[in-house]
Parts: sequence; C-alpha cells; structure tokens
Amino acid sequence: MAIPIPLEQMSVEEKIQAMELLWDDLRSRAGDALSPAWHGSELAKRDAALAKGDETSESWDSAKESIRKAMR
Repeated sequence: MAIPIPLEQMSVEEKIQAMELLWDDLRSRAGDALSPAWHGSELAKRDAALAKGDETSESWDSAKESIRKAMR
C-alpha cells in the first residue's frame, strides 16, 4: 500500500515529528512484528562493542536534540 506523503513540501522539523509519530506507534505494537534473524546477531555485536568500549551510545532524546541543533 503506497501512502502519498509530501516529503518535498515538509520541513526537517516536520519530518522528524512524523518519524517520532511512526516510531511511537511501532514501539507500542512491537510484539506484533517478528524481527529478522540478523537483528539479533547485529544487536549482540553492538552490545559487545559497547561493553569493550569500542562504541558509545546516547539516548534518543539527546540524539534528537543534536539533530535539531545541527539543523538550525
């Protein structure tokens, strides 16, 4: 099913807000979907890199704020 979205007419802020709405909806239905097998192995690889100190992470709220600041 194709849903027309006027991306070229949307500001970056509007696009981020649309993504947040989609993620919130997907997160509330997380149990309804099956993840592909490679997701588990990728998560394990990233967890190991975090534990070794090879990777860092930040909260989604912090990432959104960084994106917003960069777009100003």
